[in-house]
Amino acid sequence: MIVLIPAYEPDHQLTSLVRSLREADPWLTIVVVDDGSGPDYQTTFDDAARLGCQVLSYAVNGGKGHALKSGFTFVAERFPGHDVVCADSDGQHGVADILAVADRVRHVTAAMVLGCRNFTGDVPAKSKLGNTVTRWLFRLATGQRITDTQTGLRGYKADMLPWLVTVRGQRYEYELNLLLEAKQAGYGIESVEIATVYLDGNSGSHFRPVADSLRIYAPLLKFLGSSLSAFVVDTVMFVVLSALTDSLLMAVVGARLFSASVNFMVNRRLVFEHGQDTSFRAAATGYVALVTVLLCANYAAMWALTSLAVPDLLAKLVAEVTLLGVSYAVQQRFLFVRTARAAATKPAPVETHIPALVPTQFQHSMTGKSGDQSPKRFRSN
Repeated sequence: MIVLIPAYEPDHQLTSLVRSLREADPWLTIVVVDDGSGPDYQTTFDDAARLGCQVLSYAVNGGKGHALKSGFTFVAERFPGHDVVCADSDGQHGVADILAVADRVRHVTAAMVLGCRNFTGDVPAKSKLGNTVTRWLFRLATGQRITDTQTGLRGYKADMLPWLVTVRGQRYEYELNLLLEAKQAGYGIESVEIATVYLDGNSGSHFRPVADSLRIYAPLLKFLGSSLSAFVVDTVMFVVLSALTDSLLMAVVGARLFSASVNFMVNRRLVFEHGQDTSFRAAATGYVALVTVLLCANYAAMWALTSLAVPDLLAKLVAEVTLLGVSYAVQQRFLFVRTARAAATKPAPVETHIPALVPTQFQHSMTGKSGDQSPKRFRSN
């Protein structure tokens, strides 16, 4: 079992965590990834190396997802066949919880294991709100109920490592993308309840509430933007056709056919990043079926509302908003999915920045974001 700890500008909590893990299990292999923290934090990583950790360092900060994929690549090459448990460096994960996740990983097949917090006690409001929003959005997108989608304590089987490095994302969005793509890749998700720990109001976290939240919620935000555009087109066409035909059915059907064609192309190319992994014919056939069902539901809802003397435009607004969640869930889960085969054969573009980590006298190199070669160091005690 390998414990992988990505760290960016860590404080004394990293040293404390490593020391506690060593005391609990002296034979445990610990890999720490220094995500471009800089010379001011060299002492902390040197302390980790003296405690027996294998420390992987590079000069340019790439983000948590970048650091995790660097670690996965390193483990796959240096320790083939070993399962991996990822833990954060800020002291939020207790040793007992890390070992509990490690134990569960040993007994599962084709599944990742999450250490899930119950968010009781003194939890920062932004952390509780963020997890609640992400949990419900994740359930909408996948149909799966997970109590803690933002946990950094996760366990993976050794045979999952090749898939892990193909999933898109370099920063905090990477961990959510893993959950979103797990089902299509053939992996289940299991959980172990862990303690909810926030030290000093979570001051050790480098999560940027605005920038990183936008990254995490990007797929849904793009879908909402696409749907809003389609809704505007659909509404304009509905008003025009209502005036020309004086028929509710003709107005609803005509407006939907026009807006749906545009919406399909936008969603396939821009909203769902893996939409083009699915053949155009298969996606189009599924989309036509979805539009047909939603159209019937839309017309039925509008007919019921207008029969109650609700104005046509207001009835349309209510019906559209109600069916928006259904449309997103179906497209995310069934129409524009990244198949397991595609995931295995089509690595994400970001992987060009993470070459195989082949030790040569414990010296490595990694291409930074700018394309320059940044020195990479591997240290072990």
